[in-house]
This record gives sequence, C-alpha cells and structure tokens, in this order.
Amino acid sequence: MHRTRKAAVIDSVLAASVGPAKIAGLVAAAASDSGVIYQSAFGRRDASLPPPMTTDSIFRIASMTKTITAAAAMQMVEQDKLSLDQPAKDIFPLLAATKVLLGFDANGIPLMRSPRTPITLRNLLTHTAGFVYDTWNEELNRYAALTDLPACRTGRLEALTAPLNFDPGERWEYGINIDIVGRMVELASGLDLETYMQRHIFQPLGMSDTSFIQRPEWDNRLTAIHARQADGSLHPMPQAPAVTGREFFPGGGGLFATAPDYLQFLRALMNGGERGGNRILQPETVALMFQNHIGDLEVRPLPTFNPALSNPVDLFPGMVKKWGLSFLINTEPGHAGRSAGSVAWAGLNNTYYWLDPAKKVAGVLMTQTLPFADPTVLDTLDAFERVVYNGV
Repeated sequence: MHRTRKAAVIDSVLAASVGPAKIAGLVAAAASDSGVIYQSAFGRRDASLPPPMTTDSIFRIASMTKTITAAAAMQMVEQDKLSLDQPAKDIFPLLAATKVLLGFDANGIPLMRSPRTPITLRNLLTHTAGFVYDTWNEELNRYAALTDLPACRTGRLEALTAPLNFDPGERWEYGINIDIVGRMVELASGLDLETYMQRHIFQPLGMSDTSFIQRPEWDNRLTAIHARQADGSLHPMPQAPAVTGREFFPGGGGLFATAPDYLQFLRALMNGGERGGNRILQPETVALMFQNHIGDLEVRPLPTFNPALSNPVDLFPGMVKKWGLSFLINTEPGHAGRSAGSVAWAGLNNTYYWLDPAKKVAGVLMTQTLPFADPTVLDTLDAFERVVYNGV
C-alpha cells in the first residue's frame, strides 16, 4: 500500500506506543466507504522473541466474536428460523430450567427462584436477559466457585446452566448471553457454529484466517498474550492448550482472527451487509442492529472481581450509552472523532473495534494484553482514532 501522509502520521503514533512497559505488539487497520485507509503492524508477537508483529498475525479476539455471532443470529431471523421476541427456551430447551440467583442463605446455599418473564433472543443480544460474567459480578463469582460452574470457553453445555442475576429486561449487565445465542444458531441451523460461520460469513467475506479452531499453519503467526505486571512491564504468558471435546462453540468468545479479516466484516456491516458482491445481511437488518434496543436502560460500568483478567471497565465515562444487536452505542460524539450513534466493542485481551455509520469509518486495534481495559492500550486506541478521523 502506498504510504500516504496520514499513514505516516498514524505510523508515528502507533510506533511510539510499543515498548517494554507499553504494548508488546499491535496491528491497526481502518477503512472508509472508499476502501482501506490504513493497515500496519508494530512491535513483536512475543516480547521475549525476535519475530516482528505482521499484519497477518493471528489474535485471540475473545468478545469481538460476539458481533459476528449476532450477525449469524440475525441471518437466522431473516430466514424466520429465529425470532427476536419469542421465548428462547422454544429453541433451546435447557433455558426452561434457568433460575434467578437471589443471593445465599446463612449456610452459603444459593437462593433461587424462577424468572418472572421469559428470556428472549432480544434480551440475549442486548445483555438484558440476566446472565452475567463472574469476572465482573461478585454473586456469580461466588456461585461459580461454589458449584464448579465451567466457563463457556470450555465448550461444555453445563456452562450455559448459569443462573440469572436479575429478571429478563430489568437492567443491562454484560454476560454469557451471546454464548447462548451461538447455541441457538447451532440448533436453528443444524450446524455447529464453526461450520455455520465459515459457510455463511467467513467464506463469503474472504475471512480466510478466522476460526474457532487453532490451525497448525498459524503457529508462526500466532501472538502471545502478555500480562501487565505491577511495575508496568509485560510478561508473555504460556499458550493455553487447545480446547478439545467441545459440546458447543461459544458464540461469546473464542475466535482467532487477523485485523484485516475483522475489518472485512466491519466493512460489510458499513456497506449494509454486503462486501465484494457477497451479501451476508439485508440493509434493513443491519440498520436494525445499529439501533438502541434497551430503551431507557443504560450500559453500566463494570467493577472487577478478577483483576488479573480485567480492570474496572467504563468506556466513554460520563456518557449515556446504549446497546444494539449486539454492540455498544455512544449517544454523544466520541472525544476522538467517532459520531454519536457509532457502534463498538472489544475483546478481553485488549482488542478493539468501532464502526461509524454516519461518517462511514471503521477501525480495528489488536493487541494481546491482560488485564482488559489496559490504560496504555486505551490511550493508543484514542490516538489512533484521532488520526484516522483527521481530514475525514
């Protein structure tokens, strides 16, 4: 790609963010409706090894998986195989047994009752169903430890027997909702989520390096996750073993991808569901996904109950935030350039994206850094976004 003056400015901003107490390595990419406007890599895949980061490096994108799962679910809605407001237990009978966790008695036994209203796909896509994450919710953290509840990343269906923390529709709280949506896509389509996404999203969009299954040919492109130490330095973590014996693919996390692949997906959404002559969603469906689906409810800050995995999270502090199908919506212009009504989300290992439907700009910043909401990465994201918007 010919290096424009803007690209040179972005290069300098991103290069300055890489270092032993900064970010080990990153890939950043951005596009407008006229095409890719930036793509580059800085630093190293593993801070302890010489190979440099490259734009085709493979990242564990964690919760950036959620938006793709939501797109798969909306494909099912278009085909009348799923409905936003039908009881989700009609598709996934395991949910008929889901209870609300009220707390614990004097002996530490969980207190439960049936939910007052049925869980719907819309609840799940908007994180208003009542399911939460033990990383950010103290009661589920206690319940999971008490019952040995497996994490969704294990691919064990038992993970989806987690209780609700509140009644469906009562409030917004981030949780395992999209893992359940992924299972509903599997049941409605008759395919496992990996096969479904390959056929109906990844292959049509040319996302050849995106998969739930770690491929041997990726070994020399796979990035290491780095843990931020108390002194600010970075420590490469050992690679987690590949998941085996899955009973389902967790739609809330687990994909491997490159930054260019993910940008392809965002460009399809930015273009009303179509890229390169291949349509994955109808324009009216994409427009629906970009709308607020939580009404007067608001996205709330998330405290942390696992500081090794996540800092406290409050993106756009002080701003009223809403949720679409399925991403964060900023209701006011962002301080770094994005329009009000833009959509965005992130992955646990400090990967981020945004999509601005008004200005037709999308961006991706990939790192592999823990804990989540790392201030250095968030500052870099802001700096990247500012320069991308300069002149747009």
